[in-house]
Amino acid sequence: MAKPTGDWKVLPHGPIERLAENLWWVQGSLPGMSLKRVMVIVRLADARLVIHNGIALDEPAMREIEAWGTPAFLIVPSGIHRLDAPAYKQRYPALRVFAPKGARAKVEQVLPVDATYEDFPADDSVRIETLHGVADAEAAMVVRSKDGLTLVLNDAVFNMDRKRDPLGFLFTTLLGSAPGPRVSRLAKLALIKDKQALRRDLERYAETPELERLVVAHEKVARGAAAREALRKAATYL
Repeated sequence: MAKPTGDWKVLPHGPIERLAENLWWVQGSLPGMSLKRVMVIVRLADARLVIHNGIALDEPAMREIEAWGTPAFLIVPSGIHRLDAPAYKQRYPALRVFAPKGARAKVEQVLPVDATYEDFPADDSVRIETLHGVADAEAAMVVRSKDGLTLVLNDAVFNMDRKRDPLGFLFTTLLGSAPGPRVSRLAKLALIKDKQALRRDLERYAETPELERLVVAHEKVARGAAAREALRKAATYL
């Protein structure tokens, strides 16, 4: 696994997709792997930006982001998803860095953390909620847009297809991370401490009337009824 260096190292990535009037999504590559990772950007009412799982993009894409508002908050969603976090802090020194309480020590191996999720300044458009059963190592970011709610998870739920390259095969097939949506075998071994507690959370989110989208750390966005069904299906793996 590549180590965070602080360098602004751009790997292949797709175009930024607008999911809602205040919400954007982009998929990027991982070094030496066929898996894709996901960054989410939320614009607050005062034009400050919340960046969830920052990915170093090329300069035209970064200028596009900067035109939407001021990068103000960097969410490092786990002790593993931190590859480009130091580079974001170097590019935007005023960024406030937030991490899960249970992953703070690991995130701080590569950059200082200003606060944990409990201290995130929630407002009408974005909040971070505890996920139960994962020892405070991950959480859910809930984004409110005009068309409804978007649930942003990290590795608690996977939603991607199987890969054929050797590392991809290991990760998606042998470690049970695909096909999605599902809770992976790897997550059950390394992340989840109380399966039933997490299952209740996923089922509860699935019943949220305003749920419009489910975004996870790796690859697919589920929309509308498919978002609720994805959560219900993932819960069956617990």
